[in-house]
Amino acid sequence: MEKYEVNEETLAVIGLDKDKTQILEKNREYLLDDSAYEVMDYSCQYFGSSYLGRVDGSKKMLGANYKLPIIVEESSEIIFFPISSPENNKCIWIALKWFQDVYERNGKTYILLKNGQKIETTTSKSSIQNQIMRASRLNLILNERKLSNSK
Repeated sequence: MEKYEVNEETLAVIGLDKDKTQILEKNREYLLDDSAYEVMDYSCQYFGSSYLGRVDGSKKMLGANYKLPIIVEESSEIIFFPISSPENNKCIWIALKWFQDVYERNGKTYILLKNGQKIETTTSKSSIQNQIMRASRLNLILNERKLSNSK
């Protein structure tokens, strides 16, 4: 199968194993024989950088060093944030613009997406909220720079 690149319809990239990833799109789902890391790296390369290049950019923009959100593609503001270590085979990446809410129920944490889909995770609500704040800050910095460069 061809490699998958995240796009404006991609809601989440869910690592299931070292060579199995579930993709949630607005109206479709896929199972891929790649790791979530490989999907994110290929997507960054497709849009002209590498995953590590995007991480370096996020480090400089945010002044942080771990679990960094990344700008996969600037003009469409495709920004994803991981809810655990990106090196973890079961890392889940969420598209910032599709995120709606995070809540806990019966000892589990759920991420609600804008199309109504839910993702269950063991990551704490506060940890996910922290990741959302970082990704939102990255988006804000990106927009501020776009604005100042268009003047």
